[in-house]
Amino acid sequence: MSQKIAVVVGVGAENGLGAALCRKAAAQGRHVAVAGRTPEKLDRIVKSLMDGGASASAHRVDVTEEGDVEALFGAVDGLAGDLDVVCYNAGNSHTHDTLTMSADFFEGAWRVCCLGGLLVGREALKRLSANGKGSLLFTGATASLRSRPPYIPFASAKAGLRAVAAGMAREFGPAGVHVAHFIIDGGIEGERLLSRNPALKDRMGENGMLSPEAIADTYWTIHEQHPSAWSFEVDLRPFKETF
Repeated sequence: MSQKIAVVVGVGAENGLGAALCRKAAAQGRHVAVAGRTPEKLDRIVKSLMDGGASASAHRVDVTEEGDVEALFGAVDGLAGDLDVVCYNAGNSHTHDTLTMSADFFEGAWRVCCLGGLLVGREALKRLSANGKGSLLFTGATASLRSRPPYIPFASAKAGLRAVAAGMAREFGPAGVHVAHFIIDGGIEGERLLSRNPALKDRMGENGMLSPEAIADTYWTIHEQHPSAWSFEVDLRPFKETF
């Protein structure tokens, strides 16, 4: 049976935003194309989704490689169903002091956070605009708007991604494609952050970090917005976060 397809790019740990987006899409009846760099992690998430009765497939992709991104969407073209929503969640908090930062490090941050978004967005928009509907959703960060050391490489890349998303929204909104960008302003209560700082959750207190599942709920709300009242950008932060 044909079903709508969701593609989530930038999926890693099961306790993370990428996986939460996969679970949300699956709960809404989509086949989920789970895309990321590490096959073992992708396989675990796909198995979990399928064990729960969902339809899912694993796709290994390096978002900085144009051929990989094209192959991912070629594989999605081979699935039974219409592409409905694409989430670009790839990136990392690249940090470095300025005086010893190499050009390769700076460029590497840009390639993952910004170039990858352009490549995934381009391939998604080819399909979505041909159908005249669907959503392309980008994960941003506090750094998308504010640059502070030692996050300069990350901030420049995230600001670039925001610019890419804004241009795509203006170009493809009239074609029926909803492009949106999310400012994640705070720490996500996921494996990546808590593995580096196990005491952080206790220090932040109840609801002091962003729940991946709560973020995913908001992404889906934006995806389902009526076309007469679309949002381009939404900011999300814990209730006690200073801003």
